[in-house]
Amino acid sequence: MSLARLARRCLVAGGLALSLAAATPALARATVGLVLGGGGARGAAHVGVLEVLEELRVPVDCVAGTSFGALVAGAWAAGVTPAEMRAAMARADWADMFQDNPDYREIAVRQRRLLQRYLPGSEAGVGAAGVTGVPGAVAGQKIKLFINELVGADRGAPDIAALPVALSIVATDIGSGERVVFREGDLTQAMRASMSVPGLMAPLDVDGRKLVDGGLVDNLPVREVRERCNPDVVVAVNVGTPLLPPDEVGSLLTVSAQMVVLLTEQNVTLSLTRLGPRDIYLRPVLDGIGAGDFASHARAAAQGRAAAGWAHDALAALAVDEAAWQGWLAARRRPQPPPLPVAELQIDGLQRVSPAAVARHVEQRPGEPLDTARLHRDLLRVFGDGWYESVDYRLLGPRERQTLRITPVEKPWGPDYLRLGINLETTLRQGATYSLRGAYQKTWLNALGGEATAGVELGTRTALELEWFQPLDPAQRWFGALDAGTGWSYSDLYLNRDRVARYQVYRSSAALALGHDLGRLGELRLGWRETVWRAALETGSLLLPTGRQYIGGLEARIELDRLNRLYFPTEGWAMKVTGLHSRKGDFARLEGEFRGAVALGEWVFGTRLAAVGSPRGRLPIFEAGRLGGFLNLSAYASGQIVADTVRYAHLRAERIIGRLPIGLRGDMRLGLALELARAGGRFTEILEDGLMDSVAAYLGGETPFGPVYIGFGVSSSGTSNAYLFLGTP
Repeated sequence: MSLARLARRCLVAGGLALSLAAATPALARATVGLVLGGGGARGAAHVGVLEVLEELRVPVDCVAGTSFGALVAGAWAAGVTPAEMRAAMARADWADMFQDNPDYREIAVRQRRLLQRYLPGSEAGVGAAGVTGVPGAVAGQKIKLFINELVGADRGAPDIAALPVALSIVATDIGSGERVVFREGDLTQAMRASMSVPGLMAPLDVDGRKLVDGGLVDNLPVREVRERCNPDVVVAVNVGTPLLPPDEVGSLLTVSAQMVVLLTEQNVTLSLTRLGPRDIYLRPVLDGIGAGDFASHARAAAQGRAAAGWAHDALAALAVDEAAWQGWLAARRRPQPPPLPVAELQIDGLQRVSPAAVARHVEQRPGEPLDTARLHRDLLRVFGDGWYESVDYRLLGPRERQTLRITPVEKPWGPDYLRLGINLETTLRQGATYSLRGAYQKTWLNALGGEATAGVELGTRTALELEWFQPLDPAQRWFGALDAGTGWSYSDLYLNRDRVARYQVYRSSAALALGHDLGRLGELRLGWRETVWRAALETGSLLLPTGRQYIGGLEARIELDRLNRLYFPTEGWAMKVTGLHSRKGDFARLEGEFRGAVALGEWVFGTRLAAVGSPRGRLPIFEAGRLGGFLNLSAYASGQIVADTVRYAHLRAERIIGRLPIGLRGDMRLGLALELARAGGRFTEILEDGLMDSVAAYLGGETPFGPVYIGFGVSSSGTSNAYLFLGTP
């Protein structure tokens, strides 16, 4: 067997390494082209290969990359060392990277309310063309900021054509199927485009073309390197994902993933035919590392080193002496001057949104040096308003007078949206309830950002809601709000722990308020509310008044929220205080709630304190405090105890037992809660008195469909209840 055939069949423990370089005379400064293929998280193996190339002093004349290979190739061509790449990957929170929204504490109050009522992934645009879905599960906002930081965009936007190493980045035009190669232009934009996995990450619009992952057409761009610099030797690194075994392909998700891999492997096979006898082909052994396993970046890099190590002799033949190597390194290094003051701040590209609505989040001021970490935080706050597909930045002009240009891209499927929510609940004491919630939202109805939302809920709860939100200044610090709604739901009344009646309770209300936005802390409202209550007996004894009751008066509310998640937080606190003074002067209602959470390793400890009272007079039954339900005295049925005065407290301990896959924020927990409550001036369960208790055990967490939990509560008095819940409360 010839040496060529033997080399081509050489399968080694560290990876596949093919080369004929050892069979030919050593080349005098052979030109080298480097090809870094796509493979998602498996692409971290490229970093290990680059480490070996630098240790052996192998200069590279041109490099081409696809997908994660484009990330590594672009960073390396921009002067980022393999050690710096390793450090950046270690610092990155990969689970959070694929969550576009900032920490819940950084989201605007208006957007928080939408997240509370409707599923985040249900948003769809409404326009002349009909209903338009979101183009990807992930917009790529945090990924783009990570790319900016990695290549040093805070020192000026790197241009591909100006890099010291010839670079090509491959993407795919999803509209035509054409291969798109970036040889010039914004480096960070090209890297982001090449990483847009269809269906997972939204395509990037560049010059009217929607670009996605280049792996669909050229996952191992050998041809591009040959055309770019006609190298004597091509070093090609293939980290593509292997096909799933047939018995693992069954669901829609696995079938779709298998189709993408099939397309990718077909073009990789074609690329391999372009390798010649002098070329070096590396395929690191990445068993057990999937395309989404970004937490395994260090292990992937180690496998890249191992694969390059098995081709040590062939790669060493391409090395240069120390003097030549230092000269090559010096030419490749990108200077890192200290930051200079930003002379001007521009907000560009907006069509509907007011620039002041963006500027209110940005703390960078002209005359101050650019603070990149603070800028990234502020841009995520801008994105958290919910009006943008992406929010990016560039530094323009000479360093002596540089301009920071912020470029929000408004959602092309906006500004009108449909939203959905679901609620499914089963309890031992009250049976099953369900509802489907929908809303039509119109944003930016005027220059100040007026919004109108019409919502409907159908099921065991039925409601129609209308809301108008009108900012009163460009920065949206002051606003007016009009809320109106009508609907009905079932309400059960209890005596001696038995349900003695079920009512249909009808409620219609309207409220007009003036409010002040406290930034990311919360908001204040002061206004007038009018409510009409009516109860109709469904079954049981007649205990509630059946005529209409009109309740209205001056209402004030302060709401502060610093919890880091909407449901199942791991840290922070929140409080809400609401007061209502009856227009008749016959009662006043005061309600307060405090929630807190702190994490210690895999444990989360939390508390909830709540109180409802009547500083003046006696509360009407429809406005009274209520106890019962999950983590509101869990052993009792929802609303089993209705009273003029209610005090409640719980302490809970939760053990995190699992986390959701990448791209989804949340975790699953086992929890135990100790609850205490007292009620005075009861309307129901009037024969009981004193301190009430409950112990609740549950399994639950936050999912894309809202919180989900299954739990059981029992009290020392023998009362118990069980729960199964999924959806938005």
